[in-house]
Parts: sequence; C-alpha cells; structure tokens
Amino acid sequence: MLERPDIVLAAIPLLTVSGLVFQSATVAGLGTGLLTAPLAVVGYLAGLALVVRELLMGPVAKRAAES
Repeated sequence: MLERPDIVLAAIPLLTVSGLVFQSATVAGLGTGLLTAPLAVVGYLAGLALVVRELLMGPVAKRAAES
C-alpha cells in the first residue's frame, strides 16, 4: 500500500520533468522557443516547492515541533 512518503518521493521527479514535457509539447505545437523557455524552469521550481513544503509543513515539521 502506498503511504505519504512514497507518494511525495514519486511526485518530486514527476513535477521536475513536467516542465520539460510541457515545454516540448508547446514547442511542437504553436509556441515559439522564446515563449516556452521559462516552462522548463517551472517544473524545477514546482519540485523544489514540494520539497520545501514537506519540510516546513509536513510530518517532519510536526515531529520536530513536538519534541
């Protein structure tokens, strides 16, 4: 059975790659390279935001506050 840590660890690389995938799909469609360049960075920032959120508001932070 999947637990929260498993889901978080699986979501980090998926979020990181999602920016590159979205950028590739947009470039292949109607977008230009100039318009889609920031999309690669968005995926990395989403992955980083998930890590920071888990550290500051997740179970690790709750355990640290209790002790």
